[in-house]
This record gives sequence, C-alpha cells and structure tokens, in this order.
Amino acid sequence: MNIQKKIHLKNNEQDREVVERLVDENISGKLDKYLKKFEGDDKEICFDLAIELGKTGGCRSCNTGLFKGKLNVKLDGEVLHFEREDFKKLDDLVNHLFDHLKETLAD
Repeated sequence: MNIQKKIHLKNNEQDREVVERLVDENISGKLDKYLKKFEGDDKEICFDLAIELGKTGGCRSCNTGLFKGKLNVKLDGEVLHFEREDFKKLDDLVNHLFDHLKETLAD
C-alpha cells in the first residue's frame, strides 16, 4: 500500500508542522484498522488536505479568523470529499474531517 499526503495551507503556513502531526496521528491512530482492507503493493491512497485561515470571524483584537478545510481522499480509484468551515480551533477541524472519513469507511 502506497500512502501519499498532500497538505495545502492558505494564510496559515506557520501551522504546517501541527497539521502534519495531526494528519499522521489520524491516519495511524484513527484509520489504521479501516485502511487494512486496502493493503497490497498495488493499492494507492492519497490524502489531500487544504486548510485556510479566514480573515474574518474569530478574534478581532488578535487578528485571527476561523478555519475552513477540505479533505479529498483517493482510495484505490474512489474519491471521497469532506468539507467543513467556521472552526475556531485548527486541531478540531482536522480531527473532524478525519472523523467523517472514518464514518464513511465504516459503512
């Protein structure tokens, strides 16, 4: 199984290390059992995550906004798409997107 991770950040490049850690934790901890059915040398899985920090909302005095994100996952030819917005906490957004993926894979 070949796993690829693509992370795109807009207006929050300083969060790259945190986002990479959260993605790795979600893949290895939350999804490991669900991804086993895709094991095999010829299987490809691509996680494509885009996170944007908006300029409005959030805390006006500290010049922060609300996060929105998109997670596209290509699992052996099938594409799954999840999108959420208006999250104050970056980790909540990333974890929420992966929760929805897990629920879809469980069905």
